[in-house]
Amino acid sequence: MSKQSKRREALVYHAKPSPGKIQVVPTKKYATQRDLSLAYSPGVAEPCLEIEKDKNNAYKYTAKGNLVAVISNGTAVLGLGNIGPEASKPVMEGKGLLFKIFADIDVFDIEVDTENIEEFIQTVKMIAPTFGGINLEDIKAPEAFEIEKRLKEELDIPVMHDDQHGTAIISAAALLNALEITDKKIEEVKIVVSGAGAAAISCTRLYMAFGANRNNIVMLDSKGVIRDNRENLSKQKAEFATHRKIDTLDEAMENADVFIGLSTSDIVNPSMLKSMAINPIVFAMANPDPEIRYQLAIDTRDDIIMATGRSDHPNQVNNVLGFPFIFRGALDVRATKINEAMKMAAVNALASLAKEPVPEQVNIAYGETRLTFGKDYIIPKPFDPRLIAEVPPAVAKAAMDSGVAKEPIEDWNKYRDELLERLGSDNKIVRLLINRAKTNPKRVVFAEADHLDVLKAAQIVHEEGIAEPILLGRRDVIERLKEEIEFDADVTIIDPKSDEETDRKNEYAKVYWEQRKRKGVTLYSAQKVMRERNYYAAMMVNTGDADALITGYSRNYPSVVKPMLELIGMAPGSTRIATTNVMMTQRGPMFLSDTSININPSANDLTRIAQMTAGVVKMFGMDPVMAMISYSNFGSSKNQTAIKVREAVAYLHKRHPKLVVDGELQTDFALNSEMLQDIFPFSKLAGKKVNTLIFPNLESANITYKLLKELNKADSIGPIMMGMRKPVHILQLDASVDEIVNMAAIAVIDAQQKEKRELEIRAALAK
Repeated sequence: MSKQSKRREALVYHAKPSPGKIQVVPTKKYATQRDLSLAYSPGVAEPCLEIEKDKNNAYKYTAKGNLVAVISNGTAVLGLGNIGPEASKPVMEGKGLLFKIFADIDVFDIEVDTENIEEFIQTVKMIAPTFGGINLEDIKAPEAFEIEKRLKEELDIPVMHDDQHGTAIISAAALLNALEITDKKIEEVKIVVSGAGAAAISCTRLYMAFGANRNNIVMLDSKGVIRDNRENLSKQKAEFATHRKIDTLDEAMENADVFIGLSTSDIVNPSMLKSMAINPIVFAMANPDPEIRYQLAIDTRDDIIMATGRSDHPNQVNNVLGFPFIFRGALDVRATKINEAMKMAAVNALASLAKEPVPEQVNIAYGETRLTFGKDYIIPKPFDPRLIAEVPPAVAKAAMDSGVAKEPIEDWNKYRDELLERLGSDNKIVRLLINRAKTNPKRVVFAEADHLDVLKAAQIVHEEGIAEPILLGRRDVIERLKEEIEFDADVTIIDPKSDEETDRKNEYAKVYWEQRKRKGVTLYSAQKVMRERNYYAAMMVNTGDADALITGYSRNYPSVVKPMLELIGMAPGSTRIATTNVMMTQRGPMFLSDTSININPSANDLTRIAQMTAGVVKMFGMDPVMAMISYSNFGSSKNQTAIKVREAVAYLHKRHPKLVVDGELQTDFALNSEMLQDIFPFSKLAGKKVNTLIFPNLESANITYKLLKELNKADSIGPIMMGMRKPVHILQLDASVDEIVNMAAIAVIDAQQKEKRELEIRAALAK
């Protein structure tokens, strides 16, 4: 993508469909006059009076307890510098979005138009009663130090400048683990810190809190080594001035054990790296380009432990591992501050989590066979679902132990369950899906690439590294649309109707004819259908000229399914083709089957659909908890529709006892675990959170998923084809760009799995 195209995409993202990235959503009913009279006058007077009696009641009757202010004056925004408060607002909104999706914390972003320390502090103090916590952001040093220090002293709610402490907490956890791997002691290692801004100062202070010896630390700024004989040093820089007679980074790096980079790109060269001690630890955290490139560093020293701020290398030091969960723990015990004990607790929790067995969901997301504690895995991954259940409790307990918690937690198991429930409202599964596809991209045919939205999706897929798109359609239309959207990459374009493809069409036609000649297909008719893009695309996949295909954007489902069934067919061992849709709901991802293929499946069909759907759920790194849906509960109806569901469940219980499935069940009982536990405690689903619904017929499944999509604006991935011999996936008519991108990622993962299975079969046969 060109620079201009990226710029336009970023601007459109922020402007459409409504400006900005966050909004205020009511949490109470407001449909009737009675609701409004409770929400405002006269009912609102009652909580006002209770808060007047005791201001702590604001936590009971308002959103204060889950509301954080992200506050900036725009003086140090990302790498953009002092761009002013208005220009900082997109970043602050983005921080609010991260708070919400990772820890379910609500945010108001506030941009303050002053560079005067006293004015800024007084402004924050005056608005503080609104909030349960204050996250200071993108404020330049040294003012940031004074602002945070004063606000922590003068306010009775948690205050943290994430630019200082976020990187410090994450990198400290990584450092502790790296030292353990290299069998070095923190009090003995020699540390070089490149950078002397807010983050570098905070990092170094936190390392010292864990035992690093100040005499073993050398800090550099843009002028070189900060020595104690330098004039006009700020108070913070003077804190780390060295008496050693060295002036340059080259000199500082000799025999150093640890390099901490929070400065600028490409300032460390191979000779510096070679001069470091055995088993060097290098955290090159300048973004987007580190102090030394990752590949150059590991090529230079094979004993190095390397971390960066980038997501495309191991050991990413990412602040999102810290701030959402630290504030979550602080808010949940109503801490009056975020103190050193709480920050150190977060460090220890992150360091410990990296040593625990990694959930399959995380392995799948990062395309790893098995992530294990070691040189390339010293800190948890940002998508690790355990973070919210591990870090906030550690922070909350430290707040309680250090005496700053006003509402101590008594039932820790219940608290962890509540934290895990907060994960259900976001779309982490989409990020996991995309990330997994990117680990091993495949060739995906977009059979209707001469439609603008399909081409836009192909562009995203290409630029994000999800897949290698092959564009089918009218060449002149595709090239014109490519120019329009500035899709200037050199990708394959094929027009099945053009004379240029005659030879390949004839080859495909011959293969198709050989497959279908005893089913009424002539060579002439085979040649004719190869001009039709879906037949052509299917043959590309069939013959290995492509790995997967996406189609169905502009045509009704049955007309697209037909050529896929004819040319691709079912996978070995499959007796049924079916589809499932993944709905992104407030309770988390829900898998709904069968949404597109089987009109009135038999009991045997339902068992196969359930088994295939369980496989898809596992593909997403989740354990299937399945309800077989009906209009009746456990034998209350003698109708054949209910009976077939009952028979399917009985078969699954007998033949697949480890599969968590039950029914027949009405939908409300399936989704309300408390109601199910009360009325049907014998059910295998009692006390469990159902994530998969198997419907008795196509009508009920299709209606349900489209109802959810339109009424609740739930994002959908699917229909995902199950039981096909090759990775073939058919879009719903007029699918959105995002839906097409998601389906392309599904197609890639499907291809990855089928390739893996084929290699396993070959290996087994070879033995």
